[in-house]
Amino acid sequence: MVIDVGPLRTAPEFRLVLAAQAISMLGTHLTVVAVNLQVYQLTGSSLQVGAVGLVFGVALLIGILSGGVVADRADRRVIAVATRAAVVVVFVGLAVNAALPTPHLWVVYVAAVLAGGINGLGAPALMALVPALVGPERLAAAAALTALSIQVGAVIGPAMAGLIAAGPGLAVCFALDAVCFVISAVLLWLLAPVPPPDVAEDRRPIRSIVEGFSFVRRDRVVGGVLLIDTLAMVTAMPYALFPELASEHFGGGSQTVGLLYSAPAVGALLAALVSGWAGRVRDTGVVLIGAVLLWGVAISCVGLTASLWVALAALVVAGLADTTSEIVRRALIQQRTPDGLQGRVGSLWLAQGTLAPNVGNMAAGVLARSLSAPLVPVLGGVVCVVAVATLTVRMPGLRRARLSDPVDLRAVDADSRRVSDATAPDHLGGERI
Repeated sequence: MVIDVGPLRTAPEFRLVLAAQAISMLGTHLTVVAVNLQVYQLTGSSLQVGAVGLVFGVALLIGILSGGVVADRADRRVIAVATRAAVVVVFVGLAVNAALPTPHLWVVYVAAVLAGGINGLGAPALMALVPALVGPERLAAAAALTALSIQVGAVIGPAMAGLIAAGPGLAVCFALDAVCFVISAVLLWLLAPVPPPDVAEDRRPIRSIVEGFSFVRRDRVVGGVLLIDTLAMVTAMPYALFPELASEHFGGGSQTVGLLYSAPAVGALLAALVSGWAGRVRDTGVVLIGAVLLWGVAISCVGLTASLWVALAALVVAGLADTTSEIVRRALIQQRTPDGLQGRVGSLWLAQGTLAPNVGNMAAGVLARSLSAPLVPVLGGVVCVVAVATLTVRMPGLRRARLSDPVDLRAVDADSRRVSDATAPDHLGGERI
């Protein structure tokens, strides 16, 4: 049950990647809570909170799809470092805006577009680094350690943000995020150069994207992994409601908001710490489905209680279920994807994993305008359970998925390129990258 730290012993460069992710995620969660607090303070609207998240998600989607192609064609280390350095400027701008006597809402929206696009461009490259660093037999362990590094920041970041917002102010949150990303960029720069896979050197951009989509469409496990998380996040994502729930339902302030955002991260951290089973469990697909169903049930419980502590406990369970699902999903995708497609398939996974929660937050904000805020997560959790149960029946291949099953990646890669050549148009336009 104890987390497998084998990749840390055998892959020194993976340690750098893990440290870079942990410090950047600490800063990211500082900013997420600070932005949501700032938008709610300026507008008093959960819909506006969800709208900022949706704008960020759309920009992130565009950046990720572009970044997936670039990650399979260029030095992945350089891409990760350059994008982290560039986004520092955005966080500095948010800090300056927050320090003004009257912060501008439009600055937050512009920052969401820029941060989303830049982070999206670099995210696939960072994800694509891992399989080559740890090897196929350590993918589940690496996924658990990655989740742990993310959740350490997710536990500390929101709680820090609530305390800082109630004290020094939101500008300090954004400034600390800038510092975190500077440190992250320095750590990644210490990696050795990572030349692009040879198989992607002579592919046109649009044809490359088609190749990634073709692979996901044909591989029922990878496609099912993307779809099941999309259903869960779109139907049962209540994070945009936390400022309103904290003030109107639980009678708290900024510190209560911080606790609500931190609680899922506590559960996620626990899931990562006891993830030693992940690489050895037999029925991986069944574990994935069970984890997503548990997420839906836990989110419903958040809206059913008037007790802050019961709601926090339910969010801890939700975080545990979500990270269990994430560990399994990340390992399955990286196991079944050839190195030459890691950037593009990883970009689709990252796009889904970010855009779907933002769509879900936007939907929750819209529903909260006509329904009571506590009722929204109740309905969302119920819909999530029904949708996932239906998907499970219709996609038996997802239930049978196992990390222990060997995958011939060379055959998969050759087959994917043949399919994309057959489906892509002959004249795609544009110059070769």
